Amino acid sequence: MKFKRGYKYQLAESEVFQTRMRPEQDIRTAFLRLKTSGEMKVFASYAWDGASGPAWDSQSNYRGSLGHDCEAQIIRMGLLPQSARIASNKDLYDWCVEDGMWRIRAKAWKIALDKFGAPSTNPKNQRKVYEAP
Repeated sequence: MKFKRGYKYQLAESEVFQTRMRPEQDIRTAFLRLKTSGEMKVFASYAWDGASGPAWDSQSNYRGSLGHDCEAQIIRMGLLPQSARIASNKDLYDWCVEDGMWRIRAKAWKIALDKFGAPSTNPKNQRKVYEAP
């Protein structure tokens, strides 16, 4: 058996996002589909870790942290360029504000991610795969 650690949440139903991402061709992985139009569908059962660092989870950032984690993962996988990280941070800002986060809090998150978030999209930082007998 192989597995990964460190996730807090698991999506119970598929979720659809409109993103700033515009891949040259549709991207499909085991956990999402990103169309050339920017529409991203995240499939049920996707697991993510919510807010990172000193940030805290709340109703206004669950959806944003899900979408942002998906975007970071596909950048980390090399399916989108590293330059897509800045647009991903803008997506997070928009989703959090749409869900009721104060703009000043969302802006602080975006600024922190722009400045310190690059490691989350680095291919060297894939989650470790563990094995059980």
